[in-house]
Amino acid sequence: MKVILLKDVPKVGKKYDVCNASDGFARNFLIARGLAEVATSKNIKRIDIAKKQSIDSTDVQRNLLLKNLAELDGKEISLKEKTNDKGHLFAGVHREEIAGAIKSQLGVDVPALNIDLEHPIKEIGEFEVEVRVDSKKAKLKVKIEAL
Repeated sequence: MKVILLKDVPKVGKKYDVCNASDGFARNFLIARGLAEVATSKNIKRIDIAKKQSIDSTDVQRNLLLKNLAELDGKEISLKEKTNDKGHLFAGVHREEIAGAIKSQLGVDVPALNIDLEHPIKEIGEFEVEVRVDSKKAKLKVKIEAL
């Protein structure tokens, strides 16, 4: 059975891919969980339009982020988190929290995937984080304080 994937599915395909799946797997797993729909000609046309729109919107977001990248360079954001007696955070600070802080404190909407952070931050202090868009990057300081 041919299906159109509505989300990325590991070992099957990426969003908007048209792929073949066994009838049982398609009906009982992919379609039942909202991960795919049957690939009719009407659905394929609708998905092609949605794919073009998502590509256009990501291009617009990328261009806007490239313009705002210079504004982010050298700025500082601060986050207050719960810590123990030794200054270690109970929960690490992830890309999503940093992206939210950039949006609230600096007014720039940055997707979490564009923030270069190898591991979550788990200590109090100042850390340098890079925001990357294509080959350009901006460095900003993230200051973690005790709550």
